[in-house]
Amino acid sequence: MAISFYYGSGSPYAWRVWLALEYKSLPYEARPISFSGGDHKKPEFLKLNPRHRVPVIVDGDFSLYESAAIVEYLDEQYASSPKLLPGEAKQRAFIRRLVREADTYFTDAMDPLLELVLFTKRDSWDPEAIATAYSKFGRELGKWESAFAGDFLAGELSAADFTLYPMIALCLRMDIRKPDLNIAGLVGPKVGAWMKRIEALPYFEKTIPPHWKAKI
Repeated sequence: MAISFYYGSGSPYAWRVWLALEYKSLPYEARPISFSGGDHKKPEFLKLNPRHRVPVIVDGDFSLYESAAIVEYLDEQYASSPKLLPGEAKQRAFIRRLVREADTYFTDAMDPLLELVLFTKRDSWDPEAIATAYSKFGRELGKWESAFAGDFLAGELSAADFTLYPMIALCLRMDIRKPDLNIAGLVGPKVGAWMKRIEALPYFEKTIPPHWKAKI
């Protein structure tokens, strides 16, 4: 039976799960949720996730939300397919640490800037606040330039890559709305080369958020 995968277009957390499903070659049915249409508030969705958020998966009679938990579940439940947390205990702990750092420190630096640029009307932009948030984000992104243990964050492709990549990709969308922000200029050579390796994965194009084909 195929896994039901509920996602919102552009959510980096949903994209993480989408990449994981494709990487493990698991059968799934993608079910888009429209926030503007209020799908996340409908009773049938709230039964799956009372917190109104994506992603959510339904695997038979089991439903689960929170993207990091979903990725680990997929890895354990379908252990015969490629591992999202490969290696021995120390390597898996290293991957989990990277995931936690992205979910905590990177999002703490990312979210204020996203709010000020993507989710605020242009005529309400606060240049000083944006500059402060930009500097904080730049410092955090810069730390990841020295995080690589090989071609990918943990050496081989893992859950850590599928966690961080969608977040950086979302941040780069801010340059479409505010070109002088120049998020692209903050991306170092190692991070940039790593992003190209992710984008070269054979299933990557399938997972690109559909609405990103249109400009913000």
